[in-house]
Amino acid sequence: MIMKKSLYAIFAALLLLCSCSDLLDRPALTTVVDNNFWRGEGDVRLYCNAFYPLYFEGYGQDWSQEFAPVRGGTSFCDDFISEGTQSRFENKVPTSRGSSSESRSCYAQYYGPSWGFGRIHKVNILIDRLNEYKANFSEEAYNHWMSVAYFFKIYEYSDLVGVFGDVPYFETTVRDDDFDTQYKDRDSRQLVMDKVYDMCEFVLNNMRTDDGPNYVNLYVAAGFISRFMLYEGTWQKYHDGEEGCDGKVNCDSEHAKKYLEMAVKAAEVVMNSGKYSFGSSYKALFTSEDLASNPEILLYRHYDEALQVRHPIGSYNGGSDSGSNVNLEYIKSFNCQDGKPWSISSVEGAKDFSLANLVRTRDPRFFDVFWGQVNIKSNSMIYCYKYASYEALQYFFETGDKLANWQGIYNTNDAPIMRYGEVVLNWIEAKAELAQSYGGAAITQADLDKSINALRDRPLSTHAAAAGVKQTAHMQINDIPNDPKRDYDVPALIWEIRRERRMEFLHEGSRIKDLLRWYKLDYMDYDTDPDKYLGPWIDCAVELGADESVPKVNRNYLNQRVGILQVQQADGTIVKYNGGNADQMKGFYCVRNASNRETFFDRSYMAPIGQQQIDEYKMRGYKLTQTVNW
Repeated sequence: MIMKKSLYAIFAALLLLCSCSDLLDRPALTTVVDNNFWRGEGDVRLYCNAFYPLYFEGYGQDWSQEFAPVRGGTSFCDDFISEGTQSRFENKVPTSRGSSSESRSCYAQYYGPSWGFGRIHKVNILIDRLNEYKANFSEEAYNHWMSVAYFFKIYEYSDLVGVFGDVPYFETTVRDDDFDTQYKDRDSRQLVMDKVYDMCEFVLNNMRTDDGPNYVNLYVAAGFISRFMLYEGTWQKYHDGEEGCDGKVNCDSEHAKKYLEMAVKAAEVVMNSGKYSFGSSYKALFTSEDLASNPEILLYRHYDEALQVRHPIGSYNGGSDSGSNVNLEYIKSFNCQDGKPWSISSVEGAKDFSLANLVRTRDPRFFDVFWGQVNIKSNSMIYCYKYASYEALQYFFETGDKLANWQGIYNTNDAPIMRYGEVVLNWIEAKAELAQSYGGAAITQADLDKSINALRDRPLSTHAAAAGVKQTAHMQINDIPNDPKRDYDVPALIWEIRRERRMEFLHEGSRIKDLLRWYKLDYMDYDTDPDKYLGPWIDCAVELGADESVPKVNRNYLNQRVGILQVQQADGTIVKYNGGNADQMKGFYCVRNASNRETFFDRSYMAPIGQQQIDEYKMRGYKLTQTVNW
């Protein structure tokens, strides 16, 4: 089992052994490697264990929350609204953007890592030593552990390319005196991703299907490969014709097709295995104390109070913290239970955006993610409790306090790392893109049934079923909803696949990545849609008054917001609370002082590197090219 306290001391020791002193993180090779270390699989496994907390952060640990949901940068996308000016994209080249550490810091605007190659150096040491000591391993063992090494190299380079585009590619470890390689300029995006593609092929052909409970295996790796290849395939499609740092085109349809086909191939490795299914509720994926037996989980991070391995993410969804502030535009993106968007749905109450109605009429994921009552702790009045249990929120609304295991850093619910739901959505999107643009087979009803419709057939959570929530109707290939809000350049089927992703992956870091790869950062301009400044429909007198029937957390809120609280009525009229017009305060909640983010440009699709890094190259007599348009 991974992620136990007993392994953390080992991880820490290994990280210290592999620590690096310069920007490119290439220490002397003798610092890390003892000639007696690479004796067999046990030594290699020990070395590889140090990669797990780097790449499989889950909910983080204690107050460390890089890449974690709710806190690790996942709110930077078009799903959320905050009071005041919205968080901005970068608007200038940073002084420095480099890491001399093997830790992974998250840049929210790209949901990806900083510029630095310490982790690449670390995995290259593993690759080189496997080759050097190949005689110590059987052919099967060698191929498996090389696949594991390649997997982490695939992960790191996919992330780096996703943030910076062109990056230097290092095939092997770099010696201290090899400055020409240490200070090489950026390689083209396509060169790097073609190297990644080749490693993906090796992994899919050579990794073990089982290497022990909750360790990386063929299916885990294939799930991630479907993610990385979908990202790059759609990036190549929607950014077709863009130039790299060398002035040459590094996005084209040939590579788009190649990577999308790999995404399909990798996903089918998982889907055809018969090992995974949708056997638990959506809620159980994020709030269970033990995911070991969940049939949707390929890999997870386990937490255990007895080992003091715990996290705070559930606490942030426990009722008293902000819980995330989704906007009305996101709320409206949820399907009704007939599988159609609200504007064309025949479900009774489809156009009623009060929370009590939304949790009853929308796709069941809405019930499992959002509390069915107004909560003033959210800046938009709709409270996200995706990572906390129903009981935790119920207790909070009844008492105003938190349950003991949903306080501070004492949460021990397990974190899904890779789940079958992502695999099938990666698969159906890649297949649809291939069918639309690259001569792939047309999507069939059977394709929808084992992807989107399988998701919709998940068992309901106990509380959702008790509340009368119903599973969403199946998507029919001959009756794809025609959403009036659909972008003109996106076919109806792909539009609905994107909607399914948006419902499925709230706060999991995928939304900003999706906008980047689809070339849709314009969604981040909130002035294009007034709904992005609003929350759900609220009846202030009933939900925010002083009456004892009002939940304790909301009581007397009206008295504190005289001259401040505003709602937008059905006809668009804005009404401000003046202390005596509570009966008129029915409408969409207007988020306080909300305004658009600063202007951003096409260059925002990729991150600049720091001026300090460019200057370091120059001081050594080398050139490091800045990101295109920066």
